Amino acid sequence: MPSSSAALSLSWPLLVCAALSYVVGSIPFGLILTRFAGLGDVRQIGSGNIGATNVLRTGRKGLAAATLILDAGKGALAVAVARGFGDEFAAVAALAAVVGHLFPVWLGFKGGKGVATSAGVLLAYNPLVALATIAMWLAMALLFRYSSLAALTAAVLAPLWAWLFGPRTALTIAIVGAIALLVVLRHASNIGRLMRGAESKIRLGRER
Repeated sequence: MPSSSAALSLSWPLLVCAALSYVVGSIPFGLILTRFAGLGDVRQIGSGNIGATNVLRTGRKGLAAATLILDAGKGALAVAVARGFGDEFAAVAALAAVVGHLFPVWLGFKGGKGVATSAGVLLAYNPLVALATIAMWLAMALLFRYSSLAALTAAVLAPLWAWLFGPRTALTIAIVGAIALLVVLRHASNIGRLMRGAESKIRLGRER
């Protein structure tokens, strides 16, 4: 049986992987892009979120698209690099990147809702699960025009896709389930507004 010191030493690479993935995930592209575009602090408009949906409320569709791509890309990058070191590293990177986006240290641990970053993470971690999840988000968004409802539905069903499309390993189900749970919890305020009928719908124009 390996000694405790050996077990601890084996954990250090995973800790480094988690830390680096967290840092990558915590890059607030929505905030950076809107500031460079001269639009000020995106946290001061709409929902106050740093993600693509709130960037869209500036009326700058290109910036919103860039935010979506970059937020997804940082999640995919973290997992893709970590996968070269093994499945455990990919799993740790997936979760840490999403946590970084949700709770970035640079912004007082107040980040985005994690939808785009989770999509990017899943694309690199399990493409079939990602495609099914993204398809569900698009379908719900087109039908009901609520980004939050689309995100919640997609997140709740993601573990089911992980089970259906496999591989049906405990690690895969646990990671997809954990990411889904984080996204749902981060949308707690949206759930309240949806229940009250006060949630904002997706709009392409600038909110004033």
